[in-house]
Amino acid sequence: MSTQKSSSAASSQQKGPGLAIASLVLGILSLCGSGVFVCGGILSLVGIVLGALGLNSRGRGMAIAGIILSVVGLLLAIVTRVIFRGVLFNNYFQNLFQQFLNSRGY
Repeated sequence: MSTQKSSSAASSQQKGPGLAIASLVLGILSLCGSGVFVCGGILSLVGIVLGALGLNSRGRGMAIAGIILSVVGLLLAIVTRVIFRGVLFNNYFQNLFQQFLNSRGY
């Protein structure tokens, strides 16, 4: 009877690597989807959370890799968003200003 209690306690302390694997997969997907801010950003945030939860599992290395990939994916998504927004608004305002000058005869 005591062996059953000790084996169930040991199995409840040692978690499977499911969260770590999910974090790693989401980290890879966030790198692929970093060009689309919504997709890359959400996948990155979920990957970071799952990686943090998976640090206490048997797949600690995969959880760390998932966190790193998710952080890189999030940074790439932010940089992509800033560059895209700058290019988009720069071209928009340049065209708007040019139209204004053309309408005034300059």
